[in-house]
Amino acid sequence: MAEAAATVKKKKPGWGVLLRSLRNPKSGYMALFGFASGLPFALFLGTLYAWLSEAEVELETMGVFSLIGLAYAFQFLWSPLIDKVTIPGFSKLGRRKQWIVPAQILLGVILIALSLSNPTNEAIGWFSLLAGIGALASATQDIAINAWRIDVADEEATLDILSTIYQMGYRLAALVGGALGLIIAARIGWPQTYLMMGAILLAIGIAGLFAPDSKAGENVDGTVGDDLLLSLRKKGELKPELRAKALAAVGLLWAIAIGVVLTFMYMSLAYPPEERPNPTDFTLNYGPWIIVATVVIPAFIAGWLASQKRKGENVMTEDLPEQAGGAYSLDHLYRALVMPLVEFVGRMGWSLVLILSLVLTYRICDAIWGTFAYPFYLGELEYTNDEVAFASKFFGVGAIIAGLALGGYMLTVIGRMATLTIGALLAALTNLLYADMAIGGATMQVASDASGFSWFISTIAPFGSEALPRLTFTIMWENLAIGIAGAAYVAWLSSIVSKKYSAVQYALLSSLTMLVGTLGRGALGEMIEEQGYYTVFIFTTLIGFVAVALCVMEWIRETRAGKSSGVVTADAKAIPAE
Repeated sequence: MAEAAATVKKKKPGWGVLLRSLRNPKSGYMALFGFASGLPFALFLGTLYAWLSEAEVELETMGVFSLIGLAYAFQFLWSPLIDKVTIPGFSKLGRRKQWIVPAQILLGVILIALSLSNPTNEAIGWFSLLAGIGALASATQDIAINAWRIDVADEEATLDILSTIYQMGYRLAALVGGALGLIIAARIGWPQTYLMMGAILLAIGIAGLFAPDSKAGENVDGTVGDDLLLSLRKKGELKPELRAKALAAVGLLWAIAIGVVLTFMYMSLAYPPEERPNPTDFTLNYGPWIIVATVVIPAFIAGWLASQKRKGENVMTEDLPEQAGGAYSLDHLYRALVMPLVEFVGRMGWSLVLILSLVLTYRICDAIWGTFAYPFYLGELEYTNDEVAFASKFFGVGAIIAGLALGGYMLTVIGRMATLTIGALLAALTNLLYADMAIGGATMQVASDASGFSWFISTIAPFGSEALPRLTFTIMWENLAIGIAGAAYVAWLSSIVSKKYSAVQYALLSSLTMLVGTLGRGALGEMIEEQGYYTVFIFTTLIGFVAVALCVMEWIRETRAGKSSGVVTADAKAIPAE
């Protein structure tokens, strides 16, 4: 909702709103669903490589498993299914749960099946197939859970708090499936560890049966799918022939994008190791064009359609009769592929430029830096694996969760846009802490010593060197900032999508979030080699200030526009932008 509208509706800011939201049963289910989202990601893209390494699987063979990441990177390609398709036999579970619960149970079964498999070079085919199916199920679950969070949010269980709880569950799962998973596997073995994780997901899937949800085939405003299809044939709507042309263009672009991804996956699985395409090169070279084909060009088409309807051009002058067969199917496809963008572009208007700019830049520092964190810690600063694991995995994850909790509290006290802006500023400034570390870390050491933090770390981590406290101190402040920014960003991103098309719109926007960071890693790597880490950290600080400026502009836009800001309100009614 718009910041001004949110202020009016809040009766008791701060702990009152926070406690009411936390007491709501939806918050408990959100924590479980967030954990269920984070656990497979950690297991398939992290600890699985450790298991394969211990099993002495060849590196070329392990490269196939990098395909799993594509399921997460391009999950928006099948997001229209989550919004519009009803699964036979599961529809009674609810609109979103018909996807969430089966995905969680399937993930549990796959993890248990993996625990019973033997990941050797000879049997890697079956093992990789299970992991690939699991990644697809996990990415599908993520789409449905994000849509569920947006759909069920209300004034009791607010969108801001549900978004924060989701991330806390996700981060905790990353710790359990990552660092803790490694510790457990070292004591009881990898098969037993994955068996345990599979049982956890099965339990969450069973618990999810009791979560609230709207009926399958029913929209959040109480209308059913066919009601919306019939509305497409009402007076004042776009002519069927124009919709058909738009659908053909958008459908072709999506089909090409999906075909490119499937071709790459086939080549990676079927070709000899020396002929397989490189996943990183594919993401860098084809990723932007996939986004252009599925987001950018369709957005222009959607904008033109919205302008035609607004001007009263190419619209029907009378109601048309209900259709069946081919025409009915085309209306269904139009509603799934084109209408989410038409609704979003029509609601946002020219504000869409500012919205997309903010989406592309807000998490850019995190996205770029993440790739080079371990080379910096282990290579440049010469910390040991144990020290880095303690500072980044254990203490760091705790700091992120604390930052998320603080961010959730700030959302209830000072509002979404204020928290979003402060989060962007803090995330940018923490790059300066790393700049100090790059030139010796003298300032961070003084701050750590003066605050008593060095004594604390040396007490709980006696295995570390004298330099460990300043690394932990730096990571702590960075992760606190990441937590605050993450809580605000997911809440804001969730607030600007329509509940009618939450699965598609959120999946598309979230896929754009990491785009610039992904594409910028190559250039940043060259910059590190040529100019060193200190210069890079100063540069990423300046990049972060761009996001801060965009946050301020978006804050001003929402404040000035008020109810015409294009932000979706709590009752799911999208108010058109001026």
